[in-house]
Order: sequence, then structure tokens, then C-alpha cells
Amino acid sequence: MGTPKRRLAVLSSHLLPTGPAPSSSSSSGVSASFCAQQRLSRSQESGHENDCVFCKIIRGESPAVKFCLLQLYEDDTCLCILDTNPLSLGHSLIVPKSHFSCLDATPPSVVAAMCAKVPLISNAIMKATDADSFNLLVNNGAAAGQVIFHTHIHIIPRKAHDCLWTSESLRRRPLKIDQETSQLADQVREKLSNICECSSKGQESSLS
Repeated sequence: MGTPKRRLAVLSSHLLPTGPAPSSSSSSGVSASFCAQQRLSRSQESGHENDCVFCKIIRGESPAVKFCLLQLYEDDTCLCILDTNPLSLGHSLIVPKSHFSCLDATPPSVVAAMCAKVPLISNAIMKATDADSFNLLVNNGAAAGQVIFHTHIHIIPRKAHDCLWTSESLRRRPLKIDQETSQLADQVREKLSNICECSSKGQESSLS
């Protein structure tokens, strides 16, 4: 594995391009249905891993632009870096070292390891930026704003009255407890039951 300096150089070269910005319709060349499709085959997943910005950082591939100061934290499972297009001062990303295209493709153990570092890292970021709050955000899928299709968690420091999210000024409508809401809850519970059942069968087959 290469040095942090070399890994972070790759991030800079990809997220700070010198050429013209891509059109909004291309969405950085990644299919809008990337995470909405069924699970990718092993060969397809390998191809995306080879082209992934974060994977190139982790593998230590360059061009060598000096952005070593972007890295805040690293352990065996993940690393944390400053976002090169921050929404606020100290906006950072927690990135797993293994390639998973989206959150629902990421093993629970990896998600747990990433989330376990949130209190430590966010506390340090808030102290360094004099922030008093933060948003913890995952953009999962193109429609949700995911641009790099390698799971990552955003830590976005906040201060009172910073007006970062326009949606915070919108009035929220109370949930109607009606038949439609009841049907939605039933559908979610059914999907959860099916997922848990499939997961249990998978574990049983791996043990047999």
C-alpha cells in the first residue's frame, strides 16, 4: 500500500479536474441507476473497483499532487479525509478501504467500524472548527446525490443560523395516520422480514 500522500494525490487529481465540467445530464459518467440495479456480478464490480477514485487512493496510485494534509485519520478498515468540495469548513469523509458501491452493498461489520469512529472524528472536527453541531450524511444512489460510487459517510460541521440546508426552512407536514400510512408500514415490515429471512438462509448455507 502506498503512502497517504500518494493516495490523497489521486483524490485531488480526480475531484479537482482541470478540464471542462461535465454536463449535468452525464452525472460524472456514472449510470444514474448504478445502485438501483440488482447486485453487480463479480466481474462488473471488479471493473468499477479498478476505476474508483477512493480505491486508487488506497492502492497508492498517483499522479503526485501534494494533498497529504487532507488525511485526518486512518486505521485497518477505513480512513477519513477532508472533502475537496466542502459544504462547510471541516466537511470530511469516512471511507472504507474495501470497495463497496453503495451502503446496502456494504457488510454490516464495515458499516459498524466506520460508524464507531464518528464520535471520535466528529468531536475533533467540531473542536477544530468551533462548530457546535454536525450532520452525518450518506448519499446512497444517484438520485440521492451520490457521485463517487464507493460507500462513504459525510461529517458536515454546523453552526447556529448557518442556513446550510434550504430544506431546514421548509414547513414539515404531520404524518397522517391513515390507511395509506398503515399499508406503507406493512410493506416495509414485510420487506424487512424477507431480507432477514434471506440473510439467515445465506448464513446457514455458508456453514453447511
